[in-house]
Amino acid sequence: MMLSPTTNTSALQLNPSPLRPECRATERLFLWRGINTPPSATIANPIIQQIAATASHASLHDAAAYGSGIHKFHIFCDIFSIPEAEHLPASFSLLHSFALQAASDPTSPELGISGTSVPFEPVAPSVARKYLSAVQAWHIAQGWPAPLNDSHLKCINWSLRGLENLGVCHHHPPHPPITIAMLSALKASLTLSDPFDACIWEMSTCAFFGMMCFGEVSVVSCAAFNPSHHLTRGNAFFRTDLRGSPYAHLDLPTAKTAKPGETQSVFLNEQGSLCPLVALRNMAMVTPASASDPLFSWSDSSGLPCPMVKSRAMERINSILSAWGWGNHFGHSFHIGGASFFLAKKVDPEIIRIAGRWKSLAYQVYIRAFEQIVSQHLANAVSETEASTLGVGHPAGTQPQGSGLWVSSSACLASAELTLGPAQPLTGQILAKCVRRGWTKHQWHLEPVVWTTALEEGTSR
Repeated sequence: MMLSPTTNTSALQLNPSPLRPECRATERLFLWRGINTPPSATIANPIIQQIAATASHASLHDAAAYGSGIHKFHIFCDIFSIPEAEHLPASFSLLHSFALQAASDPTSPELGISGTSVPFEPVAPSVARKYLSAVQAWHIAQGWPAPLNDSHLKCINWSLRGLENLGVCHHHPPHPPITIAMLSALKASLTLSDPFDACIWEMSTCAFFGMMCFGEVSVVSCAAFNPSHHLTRGNAFFRTDLRGSPYAHLDLPTAKTAKPGETQSVFLNEQGSLCPLVALRNMAMVTPASASDPLFSWSDSSGLPCPMVKSRAMERINSILSAWGWGNHFGHSFHIGGASFFLAKKVDPEIIRIAGRWKSLAYQVYIRAFEQIVSQHLANAVSETEASTLGVGHPAGTQPQGSGLWVSSSACLASAELTLGPAQPLTGQILAKCVRRGWTKHQWHLEPVVWTTALEEGTSR
C-alpha cells in the first residue's frame, strides 16, 4: 500500500468519527471500534461470552496508556488518509509506517525530508514501541488477532534501531532528580495547615523517601480514582520495628512490578524535619477522611475529600521550584531523587532495589542517581603521596626510585594508554586488576602471555 501524505492537515488532531466517540483514555480500548466484524473468539454461549468480556476488561492495569497510543494511531491514519476499513485489522505495512513516522524528526538533515507539510510529533523509539503495543492490545480487545508477529516486530525494531543510529530520533532529556534542598524549599513554601498544600507535602515526602512513582501518589482525574487501584487511607499503617523505631507502610493495591492480585508495600521511616510520617499524620488531621477515601487527598469547598490530580500537583510543585530557581521539569523526579539520596548515604544498592520495588538492579536508574553523587565517592581519591609514586612529572621513559607503579606520563597524556616496562601497553581495566591483586612493578615485567593469562585466570600473586 502506497502512503501519500495529505497537505491540508496543519495540526495533530483527530478527525471526528462515530467509530471513535468522546470518552476517557481508559475507555478507548473497548469503545473505539472498526467497521469490520471480527471473527468469533468463543462459542456462541452467552455465559462464556460474558466471562470473556469481563476477563478482557480486567486484563490491563493501565488502560489509559494504551488509550493514548490508540489515539496517536488514528491521528496517523487521518494524516495519511487511511480508509477506515484498514484501521482494524491493521496491516504490517501500516503499523511499520506508523512506527517510522512516530519516531522520526523531520528536521533532521539525515532524513532529507525537511520542509514537508506532513505534521510530525516525534517521540523516542521506546515510546513508538509502546504505541504499537497499544494498537496490538486494541486489536485483541476488539476480538481480532494481534496484527504483528515476531518477524514483523524484528523488522520494525530493525528500522527503529536504524533511526537511533542516525541520531534522528527525538529524546526528551531525563528529568533532574528532586534533592533534599528542593524538598526543604517545598516545605518552606507550602502552608501545611491548608488541605491542598498539606496533601502536596505528604505526596512529596512519600514519593521521595518511599521511592514511589508520582503516578502512585496521584490520579489522572478525580473521576479516575478507584480504591482497587489507588491508595486509600485504609492502605496506610503505622508500626514499630524490633528496635522500637516508628515506621509506616503503604500497601499498594496495584503496581507495575507486581503480579495480578499481589500487594506491594512502601516503607517509610523517620527523616528529621522532612519526615514523611509527620506529613502523613498532618494530612490525616487537616483532611479527615474514611478508610475508603484516597490517601493523598484534600478537601474542597464542600468539605469532601478529593483525590489529588497529578497535573494540579505538578503545577503547584513546579511553581515553587521555579520560584526558587530550579526550573519546572520535575514530573518523574521524586523516584530517582530518593534513590540518589540513599545512595549518597551509602545505603546498600540491594536495599534500595528492594525498597524501590525494582525487580532488577535497574542499572539505568542507578547510573542517573550515581551521577548526582559521583564526587562524594570518587573525587580526590588519589592523595598527594599516591600521586608522587605514579611517576607523574618525570621525563617519559624514566623510572623514579622506590617501589610502586610506574606509568609513562607522556603515553598517558598523549593517548590515555598506560605502558609498563619496555613500551608494553596495558589497558586501564587490566591495570586495575593488577593493583587489586597487589602486584608490584617488578612482577609486571613478565612476558605478556604470562601476565595476561594470569589475569584472565584470576591467578593471585
